[in-house]
Amino acid sequence: MERILLVGLEPHEGEELGAVLAESFRVSAWTSLPPITVDDGQLFVPRQNGPGQLRVDRVVFHGVFADDMDFFAGLALWGGPCLPDPHALLASRLKLPCLAKALAVSRFGAPKRGYLAPGATLWSDSERVAKWGNWHCGENKTRFTGRFEHDEACVIEPFLPGRSVRVAVLGEKAWQIELAGEDWKKSIHDSRAALESIADPELLADTRALQEAFGLPWIACDYIVAAEGQKFLLEVNAMPNVSRFPELWEAFQEQVRAWCARERG
Repeated sequence: MERILLVGLEPHEGEELGAVLAESFRVSAWTSLPPITVDDGQLFVPRQNGPGQLRVDRVVFHGVFADDMDFFAGLALWGGPCLPDPHALLASRLKLPCLAKALAVSRFGAPKRGYLAPGATLWSDSERVAKWGNWHCGENKTRFTGRFEHDEACVIEPFLPGRSVRVAVLGEKAWQIELAGEDWKKSIHDSRAALESIADPELLADTRALQEAFGLPWIACDYIVAAEGQKFLLEVNAMPNVSRFPELWEAFQEQVRAWCARERG
């Protein structure tokens, strides 16, 4: 029986998905990044309950870690079946290069963004937003006017008032999520965030175009919808939250099961 490696899911999520897959696979689930070994075209992971290593036949990854790029590179060098494709993750994981590519694809890439190198200084007479780091959790950003500098590289954009919405696509299924928060920082994690079964057609088409451009099996794109109806892409999430709403979690599990069935032929 083949072994499938689940990486990044919370313990209860890994247990639930693992129980479904256990009929067809031996399952190893890691909440953190496992210290994998790739040797002679084979992938190995340490045993979790004793010495030695286990050979892995396929990998499902869903998580965000500070040092996951090397892990993706290792999976790409292995070349075995992975969901998502590690080449797609290498292209979409880091926020700045991901945004640069997304803005070139999206219909809603305006207005132009700016860039501020670490330690550089920017003066602005109008209100702007600076974003830094590689976390997609509604944090690591601030509004400013006047003088601004930061010790990390920043994307600079005008402050865009309006509704914050997310379009999430998992396979053929899609939803729109009204993001919420106490202030201008909106998030899917807020208890008032609301799932809608019908997404704005233009935003859905844009999200699917971005999904195709990055080669991702699932994606969530965040937009601002202004009071006058203008739409602006904010960011692309290659690892969107799939457990906030039961509908997303069910669709995620279905997609993993379908991928496993296709890969096995």
